[in-house]
Amino acid sequence: MMAAYPQCMTEKFLKQAYSLETPEATKDHYDRWAASYDAEIAENGYATPGRIAEALWQHCPEPTTPVLDFGCGTGLSGLALRRVGFQTVDGMDPSAEMLDGARSKEAYRNLTCIALDDPTPIPTGAYRLITGTGVLGVGAAPPEVFDMIMNALPKGGLFAFSYNDHALADAAYTGKLSEWVDCGAARLLFKEYGEHLPGLDLKADVYVIEKA
Repeated sequence: MMAAYPQCMTEKFLKQAYSLETPEATKDHYDRWAASYDAEIAENGYATPGRIAEALWQHCPEPTTPVLDFGCGTGLSGLALRRVGFQTVDGMDPSAEMLDGARSKEAYRNLTCIALDDPTPIPTGAYRLITGTGVLGVGAAPPEVFDMIMNALPKGGLFAFSYNDHALADAAYTGKLSEWVDCGAARLLFKEYGEHLPGLDLKADVYVIEKA
């Protein structure tokens, strides 16, 4: 009779991601998660990369216009952007380990590892299209990153991003969107509530806004 061995369990990181309190803690968490990120995210049905890519393409179906995938992680969002038709995608992320995963997917033209203490990692006016897939929210990028991205966009530039249920419950995040839209500094082109991580029963709003 064969001996029974306990099944080897891979460490899980997803649920912990929403309790991180500092940029340094977030970077460390994602560095450690990088090797198993794609598998764990797939287990939970990560829908947001495809939703954001489709929404951006709907409002700018221009294959040759470069897109900056800010907070690109292991590159699932870059693959989604390429899949809908964008041919030139650049990525930025503070985790070198996550960027190794993105590099292996060959979906990006350029990948840049950004410093947590760099207040302006995106060159002003360099990109007319920027995405933030699951980037802005509790345990991830702070609300101030919203302003940084919008300030980097040229007039008429588009920002496609998501707020999951945790971010939607936090006025610091929703307030940033309202600040830009309510005063006319940006125009809301698209908003849709739908699946984010079904495995965790999490949903998200996907938005496309245009800088006025």
